[in-house]
Order: sequence, then structure tokens, then C-alpha cells
Amino acid sequence: MSPLCPLLLALALAAVPGVRAACPAPADLKKPDGGAPGKKKKKKKKPDGTRACARLYDKSDPYYENCCGGAELSLEPGADLPFLPSDWANVASSLVVAPRCEITVWSQRGKSGKTRKFSSGTYPRLEEFRKGIFSDWSNTIASLYCRCY
Repeated sequence: MSPLCPLLLALALAAVPGVRAACPAPADLKKPDGGAPGKKKKKKKKPDGTRACARLYDKSDPYYENCCGGAELSLEPGADLPFLPSDWANVASSLVVAPRCEITVWSQRGKSGKTRKFSSGTYPRLEEFRKGIFSDWSNTIASLYCRCY
């Protein structure tokens, strides 16, 4: 076997789409379909409200360039979720908040428990944000409120 084979394999895996993930810039947050769910796009003179307030991701990684992968939950401005969907409760491990927006998260359902506000920015590893002495915010978000101003 040629000594170049492992190098070529590594290059091929790096070029495959979807193998790596990276967090989007806060200014790039848009709804995945570019519009409101279930509605047909119409030509408007005003913006159609395609901006997202924040986006949660269920995958994190020790390497920052591999964070913000896996499933994602896009939140509209004004999203008020005291009870996250069961497949998202205590799952989020990365977070991006759009410019001029902030998200308030709680560690328990019904907006109770520990709380924290995240302002506009990229938070690829929520385990770097402490939630008391022995815990962090990775996989502990159970309810949230997202607002833009």
C-alpha cells in the first residue's frame, strides 16, 4: 500500500459535505426555508420576517470548527417556550444568537431553576458556561424565551 493512501483518505473525508460543521455567524441566522412555515412566498416591498432570533444545536465537539452540528432548532423573535419539545429538552449543546437579540434559558421546565441570558453571539460549547459550582449549560436547557429589539 502506498504511503499516500492515508493522506488521500483524510483529504477525501475532509471534502465530503456534512462531515464537518461550523457555527454560522450571528448575522447569517435565517429561517431554514427562508419564510414562515406552511406559507407560500409572496413578493413584498417590506422584509418578510425571515430573520431568526437564535438557533440551538444538539452536537458539540472539543474542536470549535466541528461544533454546531447535528439537528437544529431555529427560534423566531418572540419565541416563548416554557416547555421545549420533548426531543429538545436538555439536548442543546451549541447556540447562536442573532444581532440585536437575546435568549434567556432556564434549567427546568416551566421557566424555573437556574437561569442565564445569552446576548448576540456564537456559543459553540455550552459546557464552557458555568451553571453553579459543579455543572454547566450543555444539555440542560429545558425552557427559553428569545427576543429581539
